Formats: sequence, C-alpha cells, structure tokens
Amino acid sequence: MNQDKKSLYILWTSGDAVTAEKMVLMYGHNALLKGWWEDITIIIWGASAALVAGSEAIQEKIGQMIKDGVDFSACKACADQLGASETLESIGVEVKYWGTSLTELIKEEKSLITI
Repeated sequence: MNQDKKSLYILWTSGDAVTAEKMVLMYGHNALLKGWWEDITIIIWGASAALVAGSEAIQEKIGQMIKDGVDFSACKACADQLGASETLESIGVEVKYWGTSLTELIKEEKSLITI
C-alpha cells in the first residue's frame, strides 16, 4: 500500500446525531479496529463541535475511540465560538486552528472524507 494511503482524515461538520453515530463514529472506529486504515483522524468542525459538547453519549464514545487509537482534533475557531473548546479538551480532543492544515491535506491529496 502506498505510504500516503495509510491514513484517513474525516472532516466532520454535521450536527446531526444519527450521522455522527451511524457514520462518522461507527466507520472511524471500525476502520481502525479492523485495519482498513492504519491511522484515523477525525476533525471536528462547526456544528459537530456543538453536538459533541452537548452529548455525554457521544463524548463517551469519543473517549473510547481515543483509547483505541483514533485521533480527534477540533477547529479552535469553531469550538471557541460555540463554547465547546473546554469540553472537547476535557475528553482528550486536540483543539487547534485547522484552516492551514486542512488546506495542506487537500493540496497533498490525502484521503479525506467530508461529512
């Protein structure tokens, strides 16, 4: 497998709980556990930050996924504006400015799913 095709990035912008549970979190977790991808990074951006901050069930699921090796990172600008940064950091999510990093992922043609 090509070195560049071992990592998957999931850009999660949806605030929909069903989409979160039945696509983003389910696929992201299984893709790592089943070895479909070696590295998974889920990027929490926009409405998904508010969803995570407001749902203990989703926070618990993310905590388990982090323990299992899935990386989570959130857009700091969005999380700050939505009042979610402190909650995200408390469950182990990295919070950083993502604009430049996302641009680099796209320009480098990394494997990226946008939800």
